[in-house]
Amino acid sequence: MSTSTSAQQPAVTVLGLGPMGRALAGAFLDAGVRTTVWNRTPGREQDLVARGAVAAASAQEAVAASALTVVCVVNYDAADAILRPDAVTAALKGRTLVNLTADTPDRARDTGAWAAAHGIRYLDGAIMTPTPSIGTPDAVFIHSGPEDLYREHRPVLDVLGGTHTHLGEDIGRAAAYDIALLDIFWTSMAGYAHALAVAKAEGVSARELTPFAQGIATILPPLFEEFAADVDSGSYSGRLNPLTSGASSMAHIIHASEAHGIEAALMRATEGLAQRAIAHGHGGDGFIRVAELLGRTAVPAGA
Repeated sequence: MSTSTSAQQPAVTVLGLGPMGRALAGAFLDAGVRTTVWNRTPGREQDLVARGAVAAASAQEAVAASALTVVCVVNYDAADAILRPDAVTAALKGRTLVNLTADTPDRARDTGAWAAAHGIRYLDGAIMTPTPSIGTPDAVFIHSGPEDLYREHRPVLDVLGGTHTHLGEDIGRAAAYDIALLDIFWTSMAGYAHALAVAKAEGVSARELTPFAQGIATILPPLFEEFAADVDSGSYSGRLNPLTSGASSMAHIIHASEAHGIEAALMRATEGLAQRAIAHGHGGDGFIRVAELLGRTAVPAGA
């Protein structure tokens, strides 16, 4: 009876035991999934083993232990160093690899091509929420690759919590979403850091500014919706706030910053984009018109 139960119990291998990898392995263990773990630096697996994980002696041994392997490391260079040695590649043949490592769409597609060439079933993905969300309803995962493969492993992936969205069969699509969304996050964080520096120079503490900063944040979701419609339709309405008005307020921020000796390179770059759009005759349009100008300088994939 115990042998039958063991055979039916879902199993997964987790490669990479940084903060996120440890959270993934922990969520699998909490859900009763038979979990094998491995990390390039020994020692990080001890608390997971105490919770029931099996520590593999090598990456080859780890991937051979499960039909499904999840890898989550710092970037694809690190993933390649783990996955592409001949012995590990051979052990992965016929098995499924879900790569939750963050990197570029091109790297994801390259890994997908490598997997296909070696008989490895491959899904790419990204985690869009921080480590504490794993195993909770707040977690957000996105995936791309063969839909039938995604559906096959969805029951096991679901135990990681939150929402899982399959974005299409193009292996690089999840990474494309990831890059775009991280772009929003990090440029927003840079803007907030700059705002705090300016506020401090004017005698306003970060805590004093916080409720008003949160108010600015609540303005953004409906603007995202409106701007998305502008970009997709090419309308770029500036009815409420034309670029000429926006460029003027940007100039004020630059002046106030530099008067305090605070670097304003980020806002100067933003104001420069606005001025380029104005110079092209788009002063009456909304700010998101700059997305079109940025797109004109993009190098097509494969060029």
